[in-house]
Amino acid sequence: MNRSAGLPRQFALDLTQAPEPSLQNFLPSGNEELLHAIEDSIRLWSLPAQPNDQSLNQRWFYWWGKSGSGRSHLLQAIIHQAKQSGVQWIGLQPDQPNHWIDIENKLNEEKRKATIIIAVDDVDQLDSSLQASLFRILNKVHAAPHLFVYLSGNNPPAHLHLREDLRTRLGWGLIFEVHSLSDSEKIEALSRAAKDRGLSLSNDVLPWLIHHFYRDMPSLMALLDALDAYSLETKRSITLPLVRELLGISGTKQ
Repeated sequence: MNRSAGLPRQFALDLTQAPEPSLQNFLPSGNEELLHAIEDSIRLWSLPAQPNDQSLNQRWFYWWGKSGSGRSHLLQAIIHQAKQSGVQWIGLQPDQPNHWIDIENKLNEEKRKATIIIAVDDVDQLDSSLQASLFRILNKVHAAPHLFVYLSGNNPPAHLHLREDLRTRLGWGLIFEVHSLSDSEKIEALSRAAKDRGLSLSNDVLPWLIHHFYRDMPSLMALLDALDAYSLETKRSITLPLVRELLGISGTKQ
């Protein structure tokens, strides 16, 4: 269903174009250690590669969490950071098997020692062929200090239904669980964001949004921006009737 059907153009854009995932719009509650480790790793992208095993913990990461925890957001945020930094990056997913072959060939032919970022999502969904491909890629990462790999899945390595040698490889770097925000933490974060924008919301708005809109924070933040614009346009306070009006126009379930 198109949530933006019938909306004035500027509000439709606000609702359908959620901000690109970044480390800045990832809410760290419960995941501060993981974020700090990622930030430390990113700082190494621009430094000369260090040919020693100690650097492995700063360029080899696996994190896991349930759906909606933000584990994919973090991978996309790393790719976003690589783009901004002008660093070469590679994104791998289970539904793009031909891409994996191309990437393996590219890594085999790569002669330069410039930093390359490899981001692998949904490791738990890899078939036997892609598991073999990832195993070979990880061996290359282990041998090449200029390669950084960031992987995510739905379980810790020991509980993944993957070939044993690959599960062992996944544990060679740092491992983190991505903790999901509770509803109360989401409301607290949205309240802070509203306050930062100078918005005044009626008390029933945020609890209603948590249960009637997308539950991921980037979409909720994008809706907050849309409500801000819609409130200014209509010269009305942000109350539940205004929220229902905006979302009702866009076809969102009530």
